[in-house]
Amino acid sequence: MGRVKSSMIKRAATQLYEGVDVFSSDFEHNKKLLSNDMPSKSTRNKIAGQLVNLAKKEKAKKAKREIEHGTPREQPPEQTEDI
Repeated sequence: MGRVKSSMIKRAATQLYEGVDVFSSDFEHNKKLLSNDMPSKSTRNKIAGQLVNLAKKEKAKKAKREIEHGTPREQPPEQTEDI
């Protein structure tokens, strides 16, 4: 089981994730982006971790939508008969 995050951390991460498209599923990348804005190291790390979770969920949603709607497949070239 994972740790329970406070609603403040979840709300802050959701607002940051929706506002900017620079966050990814890489914890270190997100941590560096947040380094100047956070009041404490533990808060920064918790929000960066929650951003990773949000990015993974978004990626899973996109993959599920592609499977449900089907991606257009390339049609095989038509074969012509040489008579």
